[in-house]
Amino acid sequence: MAPRPGIVDRLSSFRTRLGLFFLLIVVVPMIAVAFIVFRLIADSEKGQAGARIAARQEAAISLYYGARDDGDQLAARIGRDPRLAAALREGDRAGVVKAAERLRRSVGAERIVLRNGRDVLADVGDGKASFPATRDLVADGRRVAELQVSARDAIDYARLVRQATGLEVVVRRGDQVLAATLDGSGKATVPEHQGSVQVGGEDFRASSFALPDFLGRDVGVTLMEPQAQTASDIRDGRILASAILAGFFLLALLSAVLVSRTLQRQIGEFLAAARRLGGGGFSAKVPTRGNDEFAQLGHEFNKMSGELETRLEELRQERHRLELSLRRIGETFASNLDRDALLEIVVRTSVDAVNADGGRAAARRTEAGELEPVARVGRDDAPAVAADAERQVLEAGRPAFATEDGASALAHPLRAGPAAGEAAQLVTGMVSVWRHGRPFSDTERELFHYLAGQAAVSVENVGLHETVERQAVTDELTGLSNRRRFDETISAEVERSRRFGQDVGLVLLDIDDFKRVNDTYGHQQGDLVLKEVARILKDTAREIDEPARYGGEELAVVLPGTDLEGAYNLAERVREGIEDLRLPILGENGDSALRVTASFGVAALPVSAEDLRTLVSAADEALYEAKRTGKNKTVRAG
Repeated sequence: MAPRPGIVDRLSSFRTRLGLFFLLIVVVPMIAVAFIVFRLIADSEKGQAGARIAARQEAAISLYYGARDDGDQLAARIGRDPRLAAALREGDRAGVVKAAERLRRSVGAERIVLRNGRDVLADVGDGKASFPATRDLVADGRRVAELQVSARDAIDYARLVRQATGLEVVVRRGDQVLAATLDGSGKATVPEHQGSVQVGGEDFRASSFALPDFLGRDVGVTLMEPQAQTASDIRDGRILASAILAGFFLLALLSAVLVSRTLQRQIGEFLAAARRLGGGGFSAKVPTRGNDEFAQLGHEFNKMSGELETRLEELRQERHRLELSLRRIGETFASNLDRDALLEIVVRTSVDAVNADGGRAAARRTEAGELEPVARVGRDDAPAVAADAERQVLEAGRPAFATEDGASALAHPLRAGPAAGEAAQLVTGMVSVWRHGRPFSDTERELFHYLAGQAAVSVENVGLHETVERQAVTDELTGLSNRRRFDETISAEVERSRRFGQDVGLVLLDIDDFKRVNDTYGHQQGDLVLKEVARILKDTAREIDEPARYGGEELAVVLPGTDLEGAYNLAERVREGIEDLRLPILGENGDSALRVTASFGVAALPVSAEDLRTLVSAADEALYEAKRTGKNKTVRAG
């Protein structure tokens, strides 16, 4: 009798996991969505309520401006009163108060305040009047008083605001309630800007703002809207959202039950077949019905069981070869930046990985050079088919496979990135393997091309490293050494001269009237002049010499083992070569040509100087002397 499944077994059953999966992908997200939707509904309704009260606040502020404009009209009339002006000029306080009271009644003002700085000259009218207009009173070109006039009291303003907005209004001056449209609202603690407040057991949403008052103070205005409507809108929105989510939940639950039962049956059949296969029954078949994905899976399962036994042995052999190959690749990548050593390891690894009879690698030493053998592994009798595969690589620039007379070969290109103006990558080398008898399988081809591809990346990195090193010490425009390399070279040669007593020559040259060339023909023409002068300098100098761009249109040559006379002779040859130049003028189609000359200063150790600083200084002074005495000449340092 089979034991009854325990709690752990029941929890790990497929049906239970489907239920948990349904819970995780449907129930939990729906609860989270419901929470988010309810929050969004509440936030939306509260946001709309805040927007409504903010809009009505603008209406209340507009009414304030209207009240202030009315007060401004009254202030204009009061300011023209001659008796008030006379009392102000004479400093008659009693006369000022009497005139202010008379004017308040005659113009219909609620309150009038006159002051000079902090000194209040007169304050007549209703103390609850607010929202004054302010004017300066000027007599004989000087300010005699500030006039504030209110045409409306706080109660009247509150009534107008309630009529315009439909909201309850409270107007305060400090702790004093000037006006309130709702009983008990004056005692409530209102927020500084926006918030909630309770009046008479009812909740309101309140918005407060300040308006200018008499004597430089502010009066606070609070608008209050009942929150009952907002709460009702939130409740209605949540009920609708709950109904929609409940419908989705029921639909998802029904679909999950149907899918669960179908999957359980089909997976049970696959499980039984897999158990038979695990027991060595490779002939076991999975029953297939219909034409759906499970039927296709059954067909593939049956096909797989027939191929497993054959593939197992092949996989064991390939795994062993792959482990050896990957170990060698790791050793290769950990090695130094030696291109030949890297390619030798890659060829050896490739031969072992694909069980080839032999392999070889070839590479170009320079971009324009021919392919040269770099590494060779295995048998020397490479069949003609290997050369055929290599020829295909050179012609098409792609990996190649060839078979002939019972032999097969694989070849893979090594490429460099395209140079400026080139559309395709340059084949800088190749790796090839070959064997007699059984052709290379698809898996062996993929493995070989993977290994060769990794080698291509490593070789390209080596090339990039060499390029970066070269660019770090080369002037981009002229191709000569840059100032940094010049300084390193001349320092080393001066030190060698000091230690071994050898001569060191230095030539400085400056292109004559180079600024005029740039100003007349443009900087592109000037660049052409620099390139051609640099070419002549490079062609004339010896292999051990170090021609460099010293700065701007100034070039230099360090001449190891050369005395002053030898340096002078080289400078003269360069000068004559520059003088013979006939450069085309860019942008012109005629036969006209541009001619340039250069001036030279020559110095040498130990004749002209005793150290690096004085050597450069002597050559520079000689160059200056050549410039000063007519240009296009060479001057030796004294």
